[in-house]
Amino acid sequence: MTDQLAVTGLIATTPRHIVTSEGLAITSFRLASHQRRFDRKVGQWSDGETNWYTVTAFRDLAVNASQSLHKGDRVVAVGRLKVRDWSNDDRSGTSVEVEADSLGHDLHWGVSDYTKVARTILEEEPDDDSESDEEDEL
Repeated sequence: MTDQLAVTGLIATTPRHIVTSEGLAITSFRLASHQRRFDRKVGQWSDGETNWYTVTAFRDLAVNASQSLHKGDRVVAVGRLKVRDWSNDDRSGTSVEVEADSLGHDLHWGVSDYTKVARTILEEEPDDDSESDEEDEL
């Protein structure tokens, strides 16, 4: 089962961008998400526990993320939650992953400059038959 969620946090690792041999673009990074609370007793802000996520983007989102996001950026990630148990020889644990549908800078903390990306759509070459039909019509 997968759940949709939105997570805000700090990019804790340099985003890693690869393109597979099949041409699939993938970008991933670790996201640290924690809440700050104001402690009225002491009159200060204190950090809560940190949740760690591996955020992964695919295709066009991966390409745009690799060009836009950097370690230390505050971001919003929206996607599908995947929780997996893992084990190797002497260790075991649980990984929490977000397969991103959308990524962006968290504008609560700063400003961003958006640039729309123009995508080129490749047209299919006409069949030899369609060219001859056009010539017959002329």
